[in-house]
Amino acid sequence: MIVILSFGAFVLEKTTSASNHQQALVGGEETTSSGSHPSSVHRWLDEASTELTSPFAGVVSGTHSEWASRGGKLVLALIIYGFGLGYLARVVRVRV
Repeated sequence: MIVILSFGAFVLEKTTSASNHQQALVGGEETTSSGSHPSSVHRWLDEASTELTSPFAGVVSGTHSEWASRGGKLVLALIIYGFGLGYLARVVRVRV
């Protein structure tokens, strides 16, 4: 769940930033690439997500896109933690 929330926060941040940039361009304003400062919850989610997906960092390290990197880590985390641990829980429950 943490990885999903972190990815959602990333998507929200990027789409909001892109929307603001496009609105500034349409309005004829100069745009700067100053990054926003994420909230403490957002920082915590990113740190926790990084820890949970660190085993997969080598698999997606060759990607040049931050979207591909984060998306790949999300998919791998869902496969390993979601399906893998769910399967393991069912196996253990059947044997007990």
